[in-house]
Amino acid sequence: MNVRTVIVTGASSGIGLGIARALLEDGANVVLGGRDTERLTKAVADLGHPERTAQVAGTIADPATGEALVRTALDHFGSLDALVNNAGTFASRPFTDVTEDELDGFLTGNLKGTYLTTQAFVRALRARGHGGSIVNIGTVLVDHALAAFPASAPVVSKAGVHALTTSLAAELAADGIRVNLVAPGVIRTPLHAGADVDSFGGVHLLNRVGEVTEIADAVRYLIDAEFVTGHALRVDGGHVTGRP
Repeated sequence: MNVRTVIVTGASSGIGLGIARALLEDGANVVLGGRDTERLTKAVADLGHPERTAQVAGTIADPATGEALVRTALDHFGSLDALVNNAGTFASRPFTDVTEDELDGFLTGNLKGTYLTTQAFVRALRARGHGGSIVNIGTVLVDHALAAFPASAPVVSKAGVHALTTSLAAELAADGIRVNLVAPGVIRTPLHAGADVDSFGGVHLLNRVGEVTEIADAVRYLIDAEFVTGHALRVDGGHVTGRP
């Protein structure tokens, strides 16, 4: 059986690292992307499968990074099967306090970076003549915002990722490329360092925050779900559905 090769961006910590760990447990080869070489090197060492991991440091806003991720997958493992667009930034700030530079940063890091990385991946799949799977990471705040957590700039950029998922699912279906999205609720990650993350559980019907492993499980499902494309899978404890 052929070993699957998956690129995971933003994989040096948090959700991305958890996704990489889950895929390695499944026997896949994983190319980890991130902005910091030192943190990537530590992540690879912590994962403990040097023969099935590779790393590429760089910002996804630079098209050369996506090309390097694809090239590394093919050079190291000779295959390319799936892309998980996890890299991005998120922060709360009131609407009128957001600066132009901050808005540009979210649009570039979240939407443009995902767009460019996906272009490199799709070009490579087409050149090789076979399909594959793309899983984007969005947010449930696109569908149900919180007045107490103003985050218009990152949410708008992530909404673009949601729209990109739908558009590419239609455009790339003829190539055998499926495109889906996971929309997390509040997840226990280093993003919440210093905060009482469990206090946020009340925004979900299940009255708890999610775990990284639960996002990783959703990504694994969508990578393998051969009859699913254009789908946004909410992993949010019922955040969008209702309130306790």
